[in-house]
Order: sequence, then C-alpha cells, then structure tokens
Amino acid sequence: QVHVVESGGGLVQAGGSLRLSCAASGSIFGINTMGWYRQAPGNLRELVAAIISGGIPNYGDSVKGRFTISRDNAKNTVYLQMNNLKPEDTAVYYCNLRVFTMDYWGKGTLVTVSS
Repeated sequence: QVHVVESGGGLVQAGGSLRLSCAASGSIFGINTMGWYRQAPGNLRELVAAIISGGIPNYGDSVKGRFTISRDNAKNTVYLQMNNLKPEDTAVYYCNLRVFTMDYWGKGTLVTVSS
C-alpha cells in the first residue's frame, strides 16, 4: 500500500512565498514520477510541476519562472517552492506519485493568495 501526504499550504499575500512538501511511503519500486497538480473551484485539475527520478522538471506554463520543484529520492519526498505568488495561484494543491501506470494522490493542501 502506498501513502502520499502533503504539507505546507496556507494563506499568503500576493508576492509572497510558500514551500509545499510531499512524502510518499509504502511499496514503491522502480522509476517513478512525483509532481504537483492544483485545482481551483470550477476548474479542472492542472499540472503545476513534475519530476522523474534523475530527470528534468516539467512545469505548467503559468508557473514557469516562479515555482521550483525538487525531490529527495532517498526519502521519496518532493518539494514545491512557490515564489511571487499571485491570487490566481489560489487552489488546492495535490501531490501525485506515478509508478508505471499507477497514480497515487494525496488529499491536498489549500493555498490561498490574497491580493
């Protein structure tokens, strides 16, 4: 069984920064991708950033240059450093672990950016 747990959300003013963390545990074998998605009310879930172990990060267009994803493979942990936050970044952020064709999701953490 695999568990994915996010932490680090909260309320921040526009222009501020937050750092999200996500730890995966359980039976995780092989090359995998860890990443962040977000969903705002009334919107579809969208990719924020993802990184394969030992690979190059992939970012959604709206966060390029502001957000940075990193991971600690030994700890099966992924981080999302979010700088210069904007009100439109307000959403529930979900951590995703993909192992082959299996997707595992956390419960999400709310990020609210006030103007």
